[in-house]
Amino acid sequence: MFWSATGGGVRRYLLTKHAWLEKQPGWRHTIAVPVPPATSAAGAEAVAAAGLATLPSLPFPGSGGYRLPLRRRAMGRVIAGLQPDIVEAGDPYRVAWAALDAARTRRIPAVAFCHSNLELMARMAAGQRFANAAASLARRYSRHLYERFDLVLAPSRNMQRHLLDCGLTRVAVQPLGVDTAMFHPSRASAAWRSAHGLDADARVLVYAGRFAAEKHLEVLVDAVERLGPPYVLVAIGAGPCPPATSARVRVIAFMSDTLALARALASADAFVHAGDQETFGLSAIEAMACGTPIAVRDAEGLAELVDGRCGIVVSRGSGAAFAEAIAALLATSLPDRRQAARSRAEASDWARVLPGLLVHYQGLLGHASPAAAPGATFTAAHAPPQP
Repeated sequence: MFWSATGGGVRRYLLTKHAWLEKQPGWRHTIAVPVPPATSAAGAEAVAAAGLATLPSLPFPGSGGYRLPLRRRAMGRVIAGLQPDIVEAGDPYRVAWAALDAARTRRIPAVAFCHSNLELMARMAAGQRFANAAASLARRYSRHLYERFDLVLAPSRNMQRHLLDCGLTRVAVQPLGVDTAMFHPSRASAAWRSAHGLDADARVLVYAGRFAAEKHLEVLVDAVERLGPPYVLVAIGAGPCPPATSARVRVIAFMSDTLALARALASADAFVHAGDQETFGLSAIEAMACGTPIAVRDAEGLAELVDGRCGIVVSRGSGAAFAEAIAALLATSLPDRRQAARSRAEASDWARVLPGLLVHYQGLLGHASPAAAPGATFTAAHAPPQP
């Protein structure tokens, strides 16, 4: 989920926010992340030029490119050394505590952006026998951590509800967004389909994101096998749990080129996602911006993206349920679905979303506008998910 060389929604959110904040008068933005240390002066300059600060970390084997930060005090010193006026922590692990340490040292506000639902993650990781006990511990830990922040941001109403249920009070909804100029229906390409061996009459279902257990890619594989010809699933991404390939399932490696990703999403007939832990669903709304209708699990943030016209929600997480929903989705008027998907995404353009995020920061800083805080600095600190 979080910062990785092979992408992810949070990484895209951070880079987009970085580019946007750099254009706002009087703001400087740095992303403090666990990346491999530079081995040369030129490498260090390149990292700094990209707006990154390196947090000490170790390789995280089997995680799909993530790194494991452990040294809380050292990370706190790095973050405090950036001299921020406000700090945002984007994970609930060691970096979050380091961000709090830095905020205490600097006597500045600390914001937490809740990109993951710890309770659901713990329940899934513990298995059926210990699920309730693990979920209870995760709830207690979430409250123990997040009550120390001045504000906790949730990307969906469902995530806000989970946080409020934990006993937290300073929680606000701050959705993510989409670049509607980059992700656009005009990116659709018959040549893309041809290049990947997809027949002109194929019903192309696309998934883009991490290949991880909580994404339930096996459900999508089962669904497309049940549907049979001419349905084909194209899974784009990287991670420890890639889907099994077959005549009906194609796997494409993670795309660092955003334009190439937009072309893939726009060229599909539908976007599919069986994950039940998504706090928002960034790749889903990027597909919608491309005019591609979506079939997603009726759970957490994904369900909030569907208004009934732009896609369909699937109440059960089985291959049979997804196969039925996908067939129903594509049996309706696709031009109408595509237009509805595009319209829904336009309301979430980053240009509409990010000013609201800045309002949260300004409220904590006590400023009415960026111009009222010349030289204000902001640091976003993020770490990888735990196994």
